[in-house]
Amino acid sequence: MLFADLHKYLKDNVSYEPDLTELPLTGQRIRNFDFRSEATGILAHASNGLVPVPAENLDPEDREIGRVMNSISMTPDHEIAENGNFRYHVIMPGDREETDGALIVIHGFNERHWTKYLPWASHMATETGRAVILFPIAFHMNRSPDLWNDSRLMKAMSTLRKKLCPAVIHSTLSNAAISVRLSANPARFFWSGLQSYFDVNLLMARLLNGEHPGIRKGASVNFFTYSIGTFLGEIIMMTNDRGMYDRAKFVTFCGGPVFNRLSPVSKFILDSEADVLLYSFLVEHLESHFKTDPALNDYLMNDELPFGRNFRSLLNYRLDRAYREEKFAGMADRVLAVALANDEVVPPYEVINTLQGTKRDLKIPVIVSDLPYPYRHEDPFPAGSPKNAAAVDESFRKIFAPICDFLR
Repeated sequence: MLFADLHKYLKDNVSYEPDLTELPLTGQRIRNFDFRSEATGILAHASNGLVPVPAENLDPEDREIGRVMNSISMTPDHEIAENGNFRYHVIMPGDREETDGALIVIHGFNERHWTKYLPWASHMATETGRAVILFPIAFHMNRSPDLWNDSRLMKAMSTLRKKLCPAVIHSTLSNAAISVRLSANPARFFWSGLQSYFDVNLLMARLLNGEHPGIRKGASVNFFTYSIGTFLGEIIMMTNDRGMYDRAKFVTFCGGPVFNRLSPVSKFILDSEADVLLYSFLVEHLESHFKTDPALNDYLMNDELPFGRNFRSLLNYRLDRAYREEKFAGMADRVLAVALANDEVVPPYEVINTLQGTKRDLKIPVIVSDLPYPYRHEDPFPAGSPKNAAAVDESFRKIFAPICDFLR
């Protein structure tokens, strides 16, 4: 089956509704499981310092959408029910009831649907024999309100954002919700990341303890991360909570650099206004925020919480480099990176700079490939181009061959 056909088949047949979906064309089955986050409480800190848009001062035709913008940016994160209780997909290889191995997939920034990942996951399940778990990070995929995905409202909100920020670049209906929320409080990037970290640890503990249906106790668990999902995955591997990740292998696709070497301004990711504010918060003025936000200081500067040190070490290429590279060196034999030559969001030379170190003495392999058709970071395997269908299929299989070999 060509990649484009697999993409369409899975898009048409996978949903969160049933507990079990048979996929006869792939010989697989999709199981859906409920998850309740136990870390929602920490999101109360993300509501500090929120400033609303003065909706009543807007032109009359903009006031209603201004109120919508405020409802999205000002609603306390810990009150968003969808983020705390959600479902996630597991693709079971073949018709197996149980497996001895699992693969956790962590997606990119500002993702709302698993559609592009489904053929990747299906292929990896077939080739590795592992159950592939598609796990959403906080406020992404089905962990966000439907309102954030309402194209009519998001288009109107982007239009208003362009009025309020005339110099903004790449404000679109696709990134309006996340850009507005991060502009209202860039610290949300940290707090939602911390919640996601705790959620993955909870999932991992259940997998290793034999508490997850379909996966045997003591199973081998590996990771496949994409784009900003690699940032979270690196922190998880570096921190290695309770030694749970001692054996885990880790593949990053189109990810890997420290934060200040990424270029996330894109109509599909962040607009320029949100990017500037996020960069200012995380890279330029983080320490100054510790003085006004004690909770942020407690989590990021507490020696008993290594998550914070590892998070900080991945923000700025020049800072804490020796510590970061020592961590990477200790897990180099369990890491593989795959980058794309024309990736403008995650440039391959920045993947190499971070993962192989300043002296290029870290033994993490980085495969840099190019693709023989137009592509972008957000869509490396465009399924909607009939004239390139054969080339996309061949490129997809070529890219994922070493990935699957490594993850078996």
